[in-house]
Amino acid sequence: MAERYVRDEWILNTLEGLLGPEALAELKGMNPPPESYWRQAVQQRLVTDENVIAALATRFRMKIADVMLSSLQAREAVSEHLARKHHILPLAITDSVLDIATADPNDLDCERSLAFATGRTVRMSLAAPARILERIEELYRPDNAVEKILDAVSDRHQIESISDTIEDSDLDISADRASERPIIRLVDHVLAEGIASRASDIHIEPEESGIVIRYRIDGVLAQAMALPRATGIPLVSRVKIMSGLDIADRMRPQDGRARVAVNGNRVDLRVSTLPASQGEKVVIRILDSRQTLLSVDALGLNPDEMERMTLLLNLREGIVLVTGPTGSGKTTTLYSGLRHVQARGVNIVTVEDPVEYRLNGIVQVQVNEKAGLTFASALRSILRQDPDVILVGEIRDKETAQIAVQASLTGHLVFSTLHTIDAASSVTRLMDIGIESYKMGAALKGIVAQRLLRKLCVKCRVENRDLASPRMQRWFPTGVPLYKAVGCPECSQTGYRGRMAITEVLIANIEVERRITASESVERINEAARAGGMRSLWDSGVQKVRAGDTSMEELIRVVEMPVEFPKRASPSGADSVSKRTPPSATRTISTVQRTTPQHGTIPVLPEDVFQLVDDEAGAAGKRGKARVLLVEDEEPLRRVLRELLEREGYTVVEAADGVQALDEIDRSGPDIIVLDLNLPRLDGYGVLTHLRSRPNTAMLPVIVLTAKGDEDSEVRVFEFGADDYLSKPFRPRALSARLRSLLKRS
Repeated sequence: MAERYVRDEWILNTLEGLLGPEALAELKGMNPPPESYWRQAVQQRLVTDENVIAALATRFRMKIADVMLSSLQAREAVSEHLARKHHILPLAITDSVLDIATADPNDLDCERSLAFATGRTVRMSLAAPARILERIEELYRPDNAVEKILDAVSDRHQIESISDTIEDSDLDISADRASERPIIRLVDHVLAEGIASRASDIHIEPEESGIVIRYRIDGVLAQAMALPRATGIPLVSRVKIMSGLDIADRMRPQDGRARVAVNGNRVDLRVSTLPASQGEKVVIRILDSRQTLLSVDALGLNPDEMERMTLLLNLREGIVLVTGPTGSGKTTTLYSGLRHVQARGVNIVTVEDPVEYRLNGIVQVQVNEKAGLTFASALRSILRQDPDVILVGEIRDKETAQIAVQASLTGHLVFSTLHTIDAASSVTRLMDIGIESYKMGAALKGIVAQRLLRKLCVKCRVENRDLASPRMQRWFPTGVPLYKAVGCPECSQTGYRGRMAITEVLIANIEVERRITASESVERINEAARAGGMRSLWDSGVQKVRAGDTSMEELIRVVEMPVEFPKRASPSGADSVSKRTPPSATRTISTVQRTTPQHGTIPVLPEDVFQLVDDEAGAAGKRGKARVLLVEDEEPLRRVLRELLEREGYTVVEAADGVQALDEIDRSGPDIIVLDLNLPRLDGYGVLTHLRSRPNTAMLPVIVLTAKGDEDSEVRVFEFGADDYLSKPFRPRALSARLRSLLKRS
């Protein structure tokens, strides 16, 4: 019998450096020989795929492939037959180059065949053979991939679509779930897992490489699974059928509702579809009344905030607003407030779009603009229904705002929401809509601005022994015990479980009412509110951190750190001011007026402002070495760059992805950033967008490192706010010169 040929006998030289002599001899002496020495070594747990790939990458000086980044164009250029024959995965294709992932860099026959078939130069990168085969199955045979996913899914959840007319006795599900079509079972599994994991939203997002399912848990998106691209249309169609949407219309956004029963418990779903470049994106909002807090005491407010909130809920007339961005818990706070008010035995009517949770004993009206039932028209009818308390889901236009104000001035208590960043900004928003300031001053009784912070998991949190950065010392001085997230099975390794509200509660006292009536600025209204006892969102969060309920990192993630604007002294006292004010603080420059015949009255800068600019430019030098934040995901390159920068005399802080970079900016306050564009979690463009949108980092110098040196990439880098850029590979002296130049200018 002829001896079997082993396809990857060439890899024995690499395995020799990873295995012991005995293990290698045993592998080579197998009878019959294995089909692949690589696979056999991994199956026997003598070595891991990662170890082999790292050794091969060093030996052949090749890149390691990301097999999740296989483009549709590359797969169309390389047939399934060729991919299986040569055990490769097509990754990307251009007019001249085909990128593939392979486990055999010595396969010249593969390189020649693909070059001839595609008419392009073949560029190889390394991947494990088992992972290549797995991705070939997923991308070229999507039906088989879905079946494999479902085979690995346990049937611990039972889910069924139900209508509003089905009784509880009809919620039982038949036992023949396994016989249903795979896509129906897949959608049921996605919904059931999302509900079981306490997700508030399920995102179904089309990407070039496939379909990504993400769950928003405690306000943060986490990827749950990746599906083949071919499953996208049937997956979305199934969700549309459940929510009563038009499956044939894929070019317009649609909104719908569905109700399902998970293990016998009713759950409402709100479905929204959006046409995108790669296909339709679907967001499913989970409205599980069992997870909703409907008690003011359960909101987790600080004692002083609870006292002020109760004062507003005990009013008999006027308008009370709850503000904040989408997903900040405004609806939960309003419903909790209604439950508190309901105990007084009053008639409560709501008008909402949509009605998210159904409350017993309260009349809830669903807006239907197609039928002419808008917020304004519903409010007019409600005022004829003898209401004591009215809830308006959102004030969107002038007509709705005017009716709400009029209702509050005629003896009704009105609750509503606005989308503003803080409490005092709501006054400006209402003025922009068209409400007269004198009416607003009389009607407005209070505003609650809020955000949601994740709560630390009590099972795994540990004391944070790291000292707070100098910028944070004001709120967290040395000696104050703080806690940080760790991660355990109880919190799904996130370190957080559940959320709580932080609020700033503005009560319209006499001084606040006077300033609103006089149409004074937001800053002036804030001053009067703080004098009346209002705490800011940041101060509310600081209390939560000090109490050990959440972490300092979570507070920084949700709320912008206050920026100090110390008042300027007279020119004669400029030296003393510069000594007291830290270099990172932002100065407010006073101006004087000068009148000219040509231009009238114009502001003139004081003479000492130019001295202040020089002081700021030399701030980094006065405090010591300039601090460079190096953001690069490739560890070898990051290590080389760090050594280079440290030799140049810089203090280097590192980050391996975009999210970590934003955290490090708040923590360490760098003087300049060296930023790679291709980063995991949040790419360089996303980091630049965040930096330039925040006042305290808008002018922070950034040098971008990019692998693309074409004109379009250069233009895009500067459009996103970069100060300079370098194309890889670059010369060390060029980077040093750019750093010195930017630091000198800044």
